[in-house]
Amino acid sequence: MNETLKVMEERASVRLYQKDKEIPNETLHNILEMAGKAPSAWNLQHWRFIVVTSKEQKEKLFPIAYNQKHVLDASAVVIVLGDTEADKVAPEVFEKAPEEARNMLLNNIKSAYSQGRPLGEREALKNASLGAMQLMLAAKALGVDSCPMTGFDHEAIVPALGIPERFIPVMMITLGYADGPARPTERFDINRLIMHEKYEEKI
Repeated sequence: MNETLKVMEERASVRLYQKDKEIPNETLHNILEMAGKAPSAWNLQHWRFIVVTSKEQKEKLFPIAYNQKHVLDASAVVIVLGDTEADKVAPEVFEKAPEEARNMLLNNIKSAYSQGRPLGEREALKNASLGAMQLMLAAKALGVDSCPMTGFDHEAIVPALGIPERFIPVMMITLGYADGPARPTERFDINRLIMHEKYEEKI
């Protein structure tokens, strides 16, 4: 099997980690670097990553994550943030673009984001989720297991980690080395999920 497809096939959500096995700093950096290469609307790169590795910070996150134990046992916990004001980085992103293209893109982005916070939040959620998925695939490619978590107190985590109003917590991802196989999950037959040309009722 193609190596990329093999990684996608083998990635699974892991909740039991080897408690004393730490992810090397270089490996963790490589995972995050690859996550940062995910696609995003207008290349605005809406994601930011808060990386928690200390015992003290994990203990702070534990009740916020509704006492899910893998938050304590994982080598690292990554909080994926979404930038609701990603338009502010557009001038930097397109700094080297030809002037005509740059002006057109900046005007388009300004017009879109003038719709206000709801659009910014939708874009933050969609695009940061692309970064989160790429992070988990990069982790698996480097031998590191993961578990995405949306079940946490999204309001409490903001003051706990000093997150500015501009950013919203999208996902929490635990990273580490599995202590045993992941729990198998049942998947729908892909033919149930595919429709051709228009919507078809398949429920």
